[in-house]
Amino acid sequence: MERYLEVRTADDVERHLAAIRASAERARLWITAQTGDPLDLLRHMKFEPVGFHPIEDRGLNVIEQINQTWTYAVALSAARLLLDLHPEAGGFRVAPGAHMALPLDIMSEEPGLVGAETFAAVDPRNNRKLAMDLGKLAARSEAHRYVFFMSPRYPGARRQPAFERDGVQVWSVEV
Repeated sequence: MERYLEVRTADDVERHLAAIRASAERARLWITAQTGDPLDLLRHMKFEPVGFHPIEDRGLNVIEQINQTWTYAVALSAARLLLDLHPEAGGFRVAPGAHMALPLDIMSEEPGLVGAETFAAVDPRNNRKLAMDLGKLAARSEAHRYVFFMSPRYPGARRQPAFERDGVQVWSVEV
């Protein structure tokens, strides 16, 4: 089981985002060094561990690196916003994505205070991801429940009340 990231300050967010940028730079350098058949390049990117996990020092295929990069970046951007919204939370545990160490992508250090799910998508309604996260959080008992997403259709860090239901706040974020 993977561990979670601790986020107690904005500096923690920046430190984790710097690690993500470093992994992205490693992938960029590999991609720019490639020559030859473009289909061969895409095969390597999809099927071979020529990319890098955004936080851990291990290889991934580039497609998975892209997905994981935005999963972590959105969660960290949401945690930064939550630090401002809930200074009483004592910081946050951030574990985005499937098979992670926590029941939710973000949970406050103060038990039962804040819980959040996060994701990145072209449109937050794609694959019913927003609806599923709202349903998951509706069944939770945290005092403050959120869904955060990043989408080019909803730029900026803004509350999106049109999507809210069952007392769960919905916010768009950006990195």
